Amino acid sequence: MEQYEDKETFINEIKKTSTLFIKEFDDVAESDKNLIIEGVDRAPEQIIAYQLGWMELLKSWESDELAGKEVITPDKDFKWNQLGKLYERFYAKYNDYSLAELKEMYISNVDDIISWIKDFNEDELFNQGGRKWAQSTPSNWPVWKWIHINTVAPFKSFRSKIRKWKKLRAAQL
Repeated sequence: MEQYEDKETFINEIKKTSTLFIKEFDDVAESDKNLIIEGVDRAPEQIIAYQLGWMELLKSWESDELAGKEVITPDKDFKWNQLGKLYERFYAKYNDYSLAELKEMYISNVDDIISWIKDFNEDELFNQGGRKWAQSTPSNWPVWKWIHINTVAPFKSFRSKIRKWKKLRAAQL
C-alpha cells in the first residue's frame, strides 16, 4: 500500500486519482448508466454509488465520534461480512439520480474529504489512535489508511472497471 510523506502529498493524490476516475464517466451515455455488461460486476451508476457510499460512511464515522456517539463500523445495520448488502443499499440510495447528478455529488464528496483531511494534524492522520472509529477493527489502522482504502485505492481500481465497461460496451455497438 502506498505511503504518504505528509498531509499535502495525500491530498494531492486524492485530487489526482479522483479527477482521473470521474472523468471516465464523461462519455458514458445516460441511457447506459444502469447497464451491466458481462465481464464487469457493476453498472456505471453502481461504480459511482460505491464511491459515494464509502465516502459518506467515512464522514459519518467522524461526525458521530465528534458528537460523542458510538461508532459502529462499517454501519449499524451491517457487519463486515455483510458488505454486499451494504453495497446494495448504496446502489438503491443513488439509483434515481442522473449520471450528471452523481458526478456532481462525487466531486462535492471528494471536496468534503479533502477539507476534512486538512482539519487533522499530522499525528492524528498518520499515527494509530487518531480516532476511536479507526481502531474499531483488529487492523487498528491510522485514519489516513481508512481514507486511502476508501478513496485513492478504489478510485484507481474502479477506474479500470469503468474503462473495461466502456471497451466492452463499444464492442457491442
